[in-house]
Amino acid sequence: MNSLTTQTQADIFSYRKYWAHRFGIAPVLPMSKEEMDELGWNSCDVILVTGDAYIDHPSFGMALIGRLLEAQGFRVGIISQPDWTNVRDFRKLGRPNLFFGVTGGNMDSMVNRYTSDKKIRSNDAYTPDGAAGKRPDRAVNVYSHRCREAYNNIPIIIGGIEASLRRIAHYDYWSDKVRKSVLLDSKADLLVYGNAERQVVEIAHRLANGEAITDLIGIRGTAHFVKQIPEDWFVKDSTDIDKPGLVTPPQNPYQEEPACDQSENTIAPNENEKVVRLNRILLKKNRAQTVIRLPAYEAVKDDPIVYAHASRVMHGETNPGNARALIQLHGSREVWINPPPIPLTTKEMDGIFDLPYSRVPHKEYGKANVPAFEMIQHSVNIMRGCFGGCTFCSITEHEGRIIQSRSEDSIIREIEAIRDTSPNFTGHISDLGGPTANMYRLACKDKEIESACRLPSCVYPTICPNLNTDHAPLIKLYRRARALPGIKKIFIASGLRYDLAVESPEYVKELVTHHVGGYLKIAPEHTEQGPLSKMMKPGMGTYDRFKQMFDNYSKEAGKEQYLIPYFIAAHPGTTDTDMLNLAIWLKRNSFRADQVQAFLPSPMAIATAMYHSSKNTLKKVSRDAEDITIPKSVKQRRLHKALLRYHDPKNWPLIREALKNMGRSDLIGNGKHHLIPSFQPKGTVELPEKAYPFKTKHTGFERKKPESNNRILKNKSK
Repeated sequence: MNSLTTQTQADIFSYRKYWAHRFGIAPVLPMSKEEMDELGWNSCDVILVTGDAYIDHPSFGMALIGRLLEAQGFRVGIISQPDWTNVRDFRKLGRPNLFFGVTGGNMDSMVNRYTSDKKIRSNDAYTPDGAAGKRPDRAVNVYSHRCREAYNNIPIIIGGIEASLRRIAHYDYWSDKVRKSVLLDSKADLLVYGNAERQVVEIAHRLANGEAITDLIGIRGTAHFVKQIPEDWFVKDSTDIDKPGLVTPPQNPYQEEPACDQSENTIAPNENEKVVRLNRILLKKNRAQTVIRLPAYEAVKDDPIVYAHASRVMHGETNPGNARALIQLHGSREVWINPPPIPLTTKEMDGIFDLPYSRVPHKEYGKANVPAFEMIQHSVNIMRGCFGGCTFCSITEHEGRIIQSRSEDSIIREIEAIRDTSPNFTGHISDLGGPTANMYRLACKDKEIESACRLPSCVYPTICPNLNTDHAPLIKLYRRARALPGIKKIFIASGLRYDLAVESPEYVKELVTHHVGGYLKIAPEHTEQGPLSKMMKPGMGTYDRFKQMFDNYSKEAGKEQYLIPYFIAAHPGTTDTDMLNLAIWLKRNSFRADQVQAFLPSPMAIATAMYHSSKNTLKKVSRDAEDITIPKSVKQRRLHKALLRYHDPKNWPLIREALKNMGRSDLIGNGKHHLIPSFQPKGTVELPEKAYPFKTKHTGFERKKPESNNRILKNKSK
């Protein structure tokens, strides 16, 4: 197992092409034997299995990975949304020569199917005509098992966001328990996490060169099994980094024997101190060969405090510049998680997005509408990653904190391709963005500082003085893009970090004057400091500064434009009083939420560890640390959502009861200063006490009428 701290790696396009490149470029990657025959293929080198419809567009992970492997010379086939109830669909392209690549799709299959209240959604945006039920729960596990059944001796490599966020033992909201690493549950051979271009290209070439899947250890951005820790590696207990507090009753959280028998310890106390110091010196000196032992699955599954401790340690090892390998015991098997991949260079990003995508859905779908494609077909991804560190968000855990940006020329080429090839293009680009709208080319001012940094956010509690917040490259890109012939309007639809935007008034003016279509979405998420501090989000003072800029520049431009703020209900750390104060703020500012979002504890997120442990995991976790408020009960979560929609008469009985219990009957009445009226209109009734009382086959939750999880606000006062 080689050193894992190298900060530069070979360009992903520098590999010698595999011999099959002589077949040329496929118009689209084949999804049937007939299409393979048309291309002259007798087999696929790699078969990618996905829970999404196949859209040959760089916004869809399987298309991007497929086209990248094709550029390396491999023949790649796609099995899209297979019937998982039998093995037939998994054999339709034959036996792959190298491996199966399995993903649940662009979304986690559980998030895709269930709302934050565990109700089944009525549609799936990544399926033709939005049809629901085209993928199984925990799709990565199910697809992997079927691949194994189809061809038992073919390597199975899992990836995508569903696998990425389950690479270690993780809390699973839908079953309300800690589950094993998905590597065990899926019975896969190898897991790739994050944006996996580097890993997948290296894996494909090494397998093609005759290496066995079991030889592929030490690749950044992967997780795999190890039988034993190599002799030249040092093991550092996670408790040396972060103390989880005393365990009661006493137990060994690592399921291991002590290093020595303390009852027969003949080393003097001073000698012990010397040994400890020497060990620390050795660990520091041999950092590249150090692996951190996380508490075993058997320890974290039954102990929320130890789980929170493991989560804190794992999140401290996410910077590619200083991250160490992690190891976690699951029964008799050791899961080894290598450090994150080295971020792609701008040249590599350009190469990926310049690949020959057809940019349309596969012809198999005919005239069916794929909602996700309709939304992104005229949008352009300009960067990836996010250094915001919001605790409820999975972007950082998946894409990392270091921003990877495309060149301006590459972005312009894509806009021109949309203009020249999209059959229904009307001159409007729907978005220039990514995980955020305005982190393009933003980075730490010093690479050495960046490599050593362990802070979870570059912008909380305040913007780091080492962060470059210059928006000039983004302003230049906007101006060049909208000057292109045939481009009538370019909208910015990605989430805006307004705390960064206020550092550049010129950017705010550019955005407001040219790139807002009447409404601009931003996400303060809450008004109260309690929940905001658990989210790692700025206070409302920053929102007010941005709103003033927004209003002033809109007025200068002679435009009537409005902000649409998003808020989250039932986030860890949120009390009923916090939600009431947010509702009062909404009423005072004449905002009416049409549809709202409640906190969903996604696997591996920092806020999920809070939800599971009832502790603030942004601080050192101990058993005697103060518990934070966790809105878990159905009734309380329903109340928090109801307060966001204080204007809906159906919510008034629930809010009325809560206000009386809170001693805030002064907010009940028929005046403008009241939150809700004292009367109840005919035909409106309180929501049922039970939100989901019947069990489904896959998860054990009850199915009720589907509920949208979109977050849309309408300003009724305008």
